[in-house]
Amino acid sequence: MIYAGIDIAKDKHDCFITNSDGEVLFKAFTIPNNLDGFDELYQKIQSVTDDLTKVKVGLEATGHYSYNILGYLLDKGLTTFVINPLHTNLYRKSLSLRKTKTDKVDAHTIATMLMSDVNLKSYSDTSYHNEELKSLTRYRFDKVKERAKLKQSISRLVTILFPELEKLVPTLHMASVYDLLFELSSVSDIASVHLTRLTNLLNTSSKGRYGKDTAILFREAARTSIGSHMPAKSLELKHTIRLIRELDSEISEIESEIKSIMDKINSPILSIPGINYRMGSMIIAEIGDFSRFDSPDKILAYAGLSPSTYQSGQLESSYSHMEKRGSRYLRYALFNATKFVCHWDPTFAAYLEKKRSEGKHYNVAISHAAKKLVRVIYQLERSGQSYIKAS
Repeated sequence: MIYAGIDIAKDKHDCFITNSDGEVLFKAFTIPNNLDGFDELYQKIQSVTDDLTKVKVGLEATGHYSYNILGYLLDKGLTTFVINPLHTNLYRKSLSLRKTKTDKVDAHTIATMLMSDVNLKSYSDTSYHNEELKSLTRYRFDKVKERAKLKQSISRLVTILFPELEKLVPTLHMASVYDLLFELSSVSDIASVHLTRLTNLLNTSSKGRYGKDTAILFREAARTSIGSHMPAKSLELKHTIRLIRELDSEISEIESEIKSIMDKINSPILSIPGINYRMGSMIIAEIGDFSRFDSPDKILAYAGLSPSTYQSGQLESSYSHMEKRGSRYLRYALFNATKFVCHWDPTFAAYLEKKRSEGKHYNVAISHAAKKLVRVIYQLERSGQSYIKAS
């Protein structure tokens, strides 16, 4: 068997190739992060074996820097392993007490890990293409966070310019309010606008929900408002609304792409009441290939939802906190999806109520329900069966 370890960097990669007998076939060498470098690595591998099925290549999970070489290796049909850097670090420390860490040492360490067969799972082609879904869900997550910050700015600006408005509407963040503030971004503009124009503006943007009475209410409130006349803030408000609308359009486009991929995957996770395309896609994207995990507990650990353990001598902690290591995106998706599942599914609702009756805080009870949900998802994904809701 041939083992190749690769330490990934931005502009170059350090490689080390050995065999099952521990014979060094190629001492640590460096290749540039381009096609010529990839071909050089592949040619070296080909020069020591004719059977590529007897080759194992390992590299660390280093985010976007590893995507290109990973795709190249998979396209060449090489069995490839993507290893958690924390795993590599612990393994390197177990080999020597000396504090030695270089890129070439890491390449050697990765090859040694492959040779020792420390329960590693190969990276499948499905996993590689699943990166597209992961990229989209994380991109959407960042866009939604960006939009949330802008909405906070809207609330701040309205408090300065037209504080009375917030009490007249269910929420500031609705199409009719945005249209109003975009067209008439100062309290003086709303106070002096012709009633017919204001009525038509509200009626159109609210799809008939708001009419003349609401227009009169808004205009009268503006005429007696304590809001400040600040043209600079009015301009900021107008631009912020424009940015939110652009983000709305972008998020909608991203969600359309996510739905398209999820429809192809046809995951049974969507059969669970309360899990929609948004949370379901993020969970599927972050977990990836379920066969990589031997049990649901491994997924919980990956999400950082498993309790930490502290024991030293006779001292043992009675109040374990969640580890919160691993994928923060998966942890976010599971935690939020669980809230909806507990609302829509009677089995989970009863389980949540049971945990609450034991005196647990709501968030703690939700974390217990999240663990139950992970076990259900794991079973569904491994069996391919849909969720059966209790009657």
